[in-house]
Amino acid sequence: MNHGIDDREGFAGFLLRLRGRGTVPKALIAAFEATPRRGFLAPHFHQIAWSDRMLPIECGEAIEGADMQAAVIAALAIEPSNRVLEIGTGSGYTAAVISRLAARIVTVDRYKTLAEQAKQRFDALGISNAIARQADGSAGLPAEGPFDRIVAWAAFDSLPRFLLDQLSSGGIVIAPIGPEEGEQVLAKLTKVGSRFEREDIGLVRLQPILRSLAAVM
Repeated sequence: MNHGIDDREGFAGFLLRLRGRGTVPKALIAAFEATPRRGFLAPHFHQIAWSDRMLPIECGEAIEGADMQAAVIAALAIEPSNRVLEIGTGSGYTAAVISRLAARIVTVDRYKTLAEQAKQRFDALGISNAIARQADGSAGLPAEGPFDRIVAWAAFDSLPRFLLDQLSSGGIVIAPIGPEEGEQVLAKLTKVGSRFEREDIGLVRLQPILRSLAAVM
């Protein structure tokens, strides 16, 4: 099988699905196209790399389907000067895509293995403006703000108001909000003065945010 053709077909299908849901910014398409998704997945998932399924990765974690990742990154409306914080590195794929749209991205994960693997993948792709590290992201990264955009791939049980202080004026947070079990609301929170304006952009089922670092892994 020609994996290059296979991958191009998968990417073409992904684009068709995105366009079926509305206009897709050209810069976003270019960022996805420039970031080889297979390099962030185990070989036996390469054939379905561009599917909208959640796929397992190391440490018992999973990464979201390509369509959801694209929808969230599009909703962040990243500008070239932006500093971005990502809570939940996963495979490092979304940070690699965001690195092509933003000035700088800091991505944190509670698992050392995931942060180290993401670092290696960034290095292999020559990405120098994405910084991956093991850290407890449940409270954001208060010492390093303000950020222009914050994205969380794990659910908060209530509105994460503490992130307001870590955002620049007009900054955006996208995070799932809701109970551990069942569906959560994916909320887009825009900082206006000392409060958030909230827009709900969909329903998701993601793991709850865990406070603390993983002791092993």
